[in-house]
Amino acid sequence: MQGCLWRCIGVAALLVVLRFFLQEKEATCVEHKTSLDEKMKIIQQIAHEKIGSEMNNHLKYFTEMQRNPPALLHANYTLLAGDSFQAKRLLTVGISSERHTNESYLLDTLRSLFQASSERDLEYMLVLVLLSDTDPKWLHQTVGNISGLFMPHIESGRLLVVHGLLGSSLAKSRNHTSPCGKLYSRQKTSSVLLMNFARNFSDYFLMLGDNVRCAPRFLSDIYWAVLGWKQLPWVTLDFSSMKTSGKVFHTRDLSRLISYLLLFPKDTPTHLLLSEFSLLLSQNVPIHFSPSIFYHMGSYSEFEDTCFPGEQNKDLGEPDNPVATVFTDMLGIWLSVPQSAYILNDDCFWALNPIEGNYLLVVLDKPQKIIRVAVVTGSKKTMLNFLQHGQLLVGYSLMDYPKRCAHYTLVGPLVRGQLDQMVFYEGDSVKEMSCIKLLVTASHDYPIKITQIRVWTEVEEEES
Repeated sequence: MQGCLWRCIGVAALLVVLRFFLQEKEATCVEHKTSLDEKMKIIQQIAHEKIGSEMNNHLKYFTEMQRNPPALLHANYTLLAGDSFQAKRLLTVGISSERHTNESYLLDTLRSLFQASSERDLEYMLVLVLLSDTDPKWLHQTVGNISGLFMPHIESGRLLVVHGLLGSSLAKSRNHTSPCGKLYSRQKTSSVLLMNFARNFSDYFLMLGDNVRCAPRFLSDIYWAVLGWKQLPWVTLDFSSMKTSGKVFHTRDLSRLISYLLLFPKDTPTHLLLSEFSLLLSQNVPIHFSPSIFYHMGSYSEFEDTCFPGEQNKDLGEPDNPVATVFTDMLGIWLSVPQSAYILNDDCFWALNPIEGNYLLVVLDKPQKIIRVAVVTGSKKTMLNFLQHGQLLVGYSLMDYPKRCAHYTLVGPLVRGQLDQMVFYEGDSVKEMSCIKLLVTASHDYPIKITQIRVWTEVEEEES
């Protein structure tokens, strides 16, 4: 019996050694055959898998810690400008900043933010700047510059500047010597301090970097987006293609987000953790509005290119609506036909007083991987005839009779009669869609104008 046991152990050890050598051989082959871009994808995948593994291990601790993270007992804040006693507002714009070795864009970011906002916008918004550097000369100079340029906003309670520090127990520590590891560590510490201070100022929290340019009336875009998504579950709304800037959260989720970030080593990439956090709270795919309303300011440094690959805005060009047939159960008026809503020209489709459950269905001739979709309704000149209550879905598993898809995935609700979103897919889901469905979710007592449905598809790369 004992001899049999030792033979089993020997066989198991042999299998372990054999597996090791096979893995080494496979890694060598991959190294020789993959391009630089493929290696970056592999690294990102490994990071995602590591985060997922650690997230499962720490889930019970996350549940216990999410109310009062112990590490934040070491947080120390100093008010530098403004009044911390604030009435609750709609949105807190959180910006963390530290001393940079190259040019600083913090003042330009604040200038862009206030110039992009109307007086009415500013009534619903608090700008919170957290300075996390310990150099007293830099702090004094930075606060002096902010006060000199933005004193009216400080006096009116729209701008608050604080200094934040955290003890050495921020998170599990490990030695890191890479520039990216140091950058991630500083970014994570600043983000935790910023979100912790911002927990009670507003209903929503917008995370911005200190090198961001804002589109005009960005608050209006955020307001209508959160209103449109009010009846649907969401964790993060993304208004930029940058890795961390442009993300909007419920402030009620900030405590959980802070606790989640603290579970991982300091130098774990913050942007990867943020994407996984949404999954933790059951938002299975990103909600990414297009076009972006926040943009990177200045040129990308070598470190940023390396540590945040692919952060630059990608130009998808013009829509390429693939060949399709359009069906509807809505009553068309003024000789308009449903196909007109899908053709990329000035034609449109008018529907008479649609009711809840009505639809306009685009059935593609061939399944396609859709990466972005936009819906335009109503008239910009008259500001009338919008589809105020509607959702867009993409579908797969095409059925022959009647022409429709068996399964659908929600892209999102229309916001002020419009939708323009990037389309993402869960890891194991079907990625080629056959249907695009515009669904009416409440009755309208007036005609609606479906101006255009625009589709961007992933172009297959030609094999060299």
